Amino acid sequence: MKSTSLLAAAVTGALLSLGIALPLARGDAKPQTIGVDEIHEGMKGYGLTVFKGTEPERFDVEVVGVLHNFRPAQDLILVNTPHPRLNITKNVRGMSGSPIYFNGRLAGAYAYSLAQFQVESIAGVTPIAPMLTELRRPIPAGFWPLEGSAPLPEAPRAPKPTRANGPTAYEGTPGQYDIEEHAAQIKKRIVANEAKAFVPAEAPLLMSGVGDRTAAYAKHLFTDLGLEPLQAGGGQGKTEGAPSHFVDGGTLGVTLVRGDVSMLGLGTVTYVEGTKAVGFGHPMMDAGDTALPTAIGRVLWIFASGQHSSKVGELVKPLGALVQDRQSSVVLDESKVAPTFPVTVDVKGASSPPKTHWQSIVAEERFLSASLTATVLGSVVEATISERRDMTWQLQSKLSVRGHGTIELSDFGVAVGGMPDAGDFARSQIVRTVGDVLNNPFERSHIEKIESVLTVGYTNELWKLRGVEVVDAVIDAGQPARLRVRLSPVAGADVFQNVTVNVPSELAGKDVDIDVAPGYELQPDTAAPQTLGELLSNATKQTLPPRSLVFQIKLKAHGVAFASHVADRLPGFALDALRPQSNSAGPEAFASIVRTVVPFAHYVDGKDKVKVRVRPAH
Repeated sequence: MKSTSLLAAAVTGALLSLGIALPLARGDAKPQTIGVDEIHEGMKGYGLTVFKGTEPERFDVEVVGVLHNFRPAQDLILVNTPHPRLNITKNVRGMSGSPIYFNGRLAGAYAYSLAQFQVESIAGVTPIAPMLTELRRPIPAGFWPLEGSAPLPEAPRAPKPTRANGPTAYEGTPGQYDIEEHAAQIKKRIVANEAKAFVPAEAPLLMSGVGDRTAAYAKHLFTDLGLEPLQAGGGQGKTEGAPSHFVDGGTLGVTLVRGDVSMLGLGTVTYVEGTKAVGFGHPMMDAGDTALPTAIGRVLWIFASGQHSSKVGELVKPLGALVQDRQSSVVLDESKVAPTFPVTVDVKGASSPPKTHWQSIVAEERFLSASLTATVLGSVVEATISERRDMTWQLQSKLSVRGHGTIELSDFGVAVGGMPDAGDFARSQIVRTVGDVLNNPFERSHIEKIESVLTVGYTNELWKLRGVEVVDAVIDAGQPARLRVRLSPVAGADVFQNVTVNVPSELAGKDVDIDVAPGYELQPDTAAPQTLGELLSNATKQTLPPRSLVFQIKLKAHGVAFASHVADRLPGFALDALRPQSNSAGPEAFASIVRTVVPFAHYVDGKDKVKVRVRPAH
């Protein structure tokens, strides 16, 4: 046994003396590393990455030089990568994280390239020292997203809303979530100076089951945030031949969505230590502590591009969770489970769709989940009703939130001469509520599932409001106003309908304006939520009945909303009495509005305003 050990040591020593390193075995306690101060111009070594399949392959590297203090407390090693494939592809998205070795010791991770249209195979290497620091950074105690399916600990009720924190949190009023504003906030926080020379060799966001229009919207949302959406794979592949665990130089996938619609961020593992691994050599979204599902991936090919080449591939084995997303690297842990939730869509009424039941698993994250849900819904619709004719769709969704049961939400749309896309669904009630739940300032939350039914009708059910006429220009106090509504269907003659509108007797002697608008554009008066339960309750009241016209009269009186209660009208002295003297946590005042809701058989598009005179009471 002793002679065998001596022989192994001699062979290893010989290999190291020739500058040839054996890949570190998974689970080795510490790698043999080389510091930046030992690296000099002309030094030769090699890297490991997956060119095709799941097995890492070797490519040669030669040091060009070192940029000191490239990032705060972080240098950058510049290398040339002479290799038959890399001579063609130059720098490659998806290679970021590929380990680089000199003198048999780990130097860092292939991570940066020059801006687009690079004509040389020169790359920037992030030194291994800051990456190992992140690898060994402990997960904060009680970082609850990594509890996976375990029950969430009960959170104390906040006396008032507190702003959600973290680089990807939404800063806005609870109950008024907006994807576009959220994306703009994150971009402002994390996108670096666009004038810099070296940029991360970004992880391509490989998408499968995603149509062209939906892909364009995903690109609009994600490109400026460090992700590059590509319709080039990302789905579930065969597991045969795939490793059971992450390995140095192996493929690292971040699974944002998997199933009938899939989105996979693709990069490379730099170094594995026990159940943890470090990779990328740059941030993914610079999110800090995070919890996103990870997977072992398979590379199908490296596509060459004069703009920026990229690996394309697919997911082969879900495994572990991303736990850190930092300046120098990302860190995953095979033993952790990231929170996810299923999204199912059943399609009804469509003409011979390719599928009528769609299933995907979506990563749960403050920004990503709402955007990914919109992408899933947009993809389903694009695949199902991609026809150039008018149609009306309805989406009935059930949203289940742990500890709060299930709420039902309704969305609709009319596509004239074409189909809705992910941008339409980004503004839907279901997507906005997902964003509201995950960014709520009241308590820890987890979405258990979304179940949707998409019903399609190949008719245009949107009628135009052509005008509103007053039947009686002057009415007596206490009498309703009689109006005549003129509507234009898509085809055929205009339709007229008489309606009566309640006019409060207190308006006697006044000229009264009556505003007319569709129900789906108006929100009922609700109190600002003070708990997640109240936020969910308000979500079911986001609009008045969609198939209706609403006739509104604004009064001088005010109403108040407070602690989930709404009083439509209060006299001035009562409002003054309700105002607190010692703090600002008082009722919210709003202008009192008298509404008459008139149901219609179709959706109505358009607004109008008319005036009536109310005679004084005798």
